[in-house]
Amino acid sequence: MVQKAKILLVDDRPENLLALEAILSALDQTLVRASSGEEALKALLTDDFAVILLDVQMPGMDGFETAAHIKRRERTRDIPIIFLTAINHGPHHTFRGYAAGAVDYISKPFDPWVLRAKVSVFVELYMKNCQLREQAALLRLQLEGGGKAAVGTAKEPVGLLAELSARLAAVEEQAEALSKQLDDESADAAAVATAAHLERKLTGLRRALDALEPGTGSGAPALPSQN
Repeated sequence: MVQKAKILLVDDRPENLLALEAILSALDQTLVRASSGEEALKALLTDDFAVILLDVQMPGMDGFETAAHIKRRERTRDIPIIFLTAINHGPHHTFRGYAAGAVDYISKPFDPWVLRAKVSVFVELYMKNCQLREQAALLRLQLEGGGKAAVGTAKEPVGLLAELSARLAAVEEQAEALSKQLDDESADAAAVATAAHLERKLTGLRRALDALEPGTGSGAPALPSQN
């Protein structure tokens, strides 16, 4: 089973962190606090996160600088960042947030429902990617355990192949529903692009599974990249 997603909350004010936790608790995911940019970077060294909510105005390392460090690291550069700010200096200030790698830029006070809805999209995309990696890992085990030659000649490989196909079908169905939801809600371009990337990886994995079916050719198929 896929574990709960982790959401990183970065703000130097404890009351703001409490407010974010209250808003996002309904998502039933793991909320991780960081009271500074340095603390956020330390958390990102060891844990994987579905999305980061990052306050712009912080003493020392501000949100822009923190985001720049996050985007420079290969491990963390693809994590979506939502900037939160209590001030609005106009289009230039907003542009700086997007230039720093943010997928969204929200001014306080914000609508709790809107924030929760935006975060839930990225959590769902993260969970689908986790499921996809699990299916790819199972497929690799199947190939390493006997590969194409074993398929159709023993019950166990065929049974595993059927299970993989059924699991993948469930993920494909959920990904398709999510894509339709994003289209209907005119979601952020970054969320739509992430969903499209997920669908491309699902298509590659489906082709690899289809190639393993008896009578569909020879040789082990190439697995889709997990990047």
